[in-house]
Amino acid sequence: NTTKIIKYGFFGFIAEILYLAIKEVHNIIPNWGLSIIILTLLIKIIFFPLTYQSTKSMAKMQELQPKMKAIRAKYKKAKQDIAQRRKMNEETMKLYKEHGVNPAGGCLPMLIQLPVFWGFFRLLIVSIEFRHSPFMLWIADLSVRDPYYVTPILMGITQFISQKMTPTTADPTQQRMMLIMPVIMTIFFMNFPSGLVLYWLTNNVLQIGQQYIMNRIS
Repeated sequence: NTTKIIKYGFFGFIAEILYLAIKEVHNIIPNWGLSIIILTLLIKIIFFPLTYQSTKSMAKMQELQPKMKAIRAKYKKAKQDIAQRRKMNEETMKLYKEHGVNPAGGCLPMLIQLPVFWGFFRLLIVSIEFRHSPFMLWIADLSVRDPYYVTPILMGITQFISQKMTPTTADPTQQRMMLIMPVIMTIFFMNFPSGLVLYWLTNNVLQIGQQYIMNRIS
C-alpha cells in the first residue's frame, strides 16, 4: 500500500485521505489536473454548509457594525481601564447573543482549509504519481511550478475578486490593507507546484460562484 510506505509528515492523515480520494477520481478521469479540479469541487460541496453559515454570520456582523461602534464610543477609555474593557466586552457579547452571531464564525472555513491545503501540498511533493504528470497546454508537470506563472497570476486575481465579494467587518483602512494579501499570495504561489496552485485557483473560482449565489439569495 503506497500510503503506508510514503511519509506525508504533519497532517499526513489528511494527505492520505486526499491521496485515496484523488486515486478514485483518477480511475474515472485519467488526468491528474482534472482530478485535482474534481476533488476540489467535492471538498467545496462537503464544506458548503459550514461556509454558508460563516457567510451568514459575517453578514450579520456587518449589520451590527453601527451598534458595535456605539458600544466602543461609550467605553472610550477601555484600553486603559480594565473595568470599562470588561463592561464593553460584556455588552458586545450580549449584542452577539441577541442577534445569534458567532464572532469566530467567519474564521472557521479558512482554519479548515489550511490543513487541506497542507495535505495537498504534501501530496503533490511526495506522491510519485504527480511527477512529470501533465495537465494541459503549457503545464507539463503538476509537481513543479508553472513555467509562465499564468496560474499564480490568475489565482491572485480570483483571490482579489473573492475577497471583494465576501462580507467583512473590517474598517476601510483594514480593508485596504487586506487587498495586499492577493499580491503577497501570488508571489508566494509562483514557486509552488502547479498542481497546488490549480487547487487554490479552482477553490477561488468556486468560492466566487458560491458567494455570488449567496449574495443573490440573502
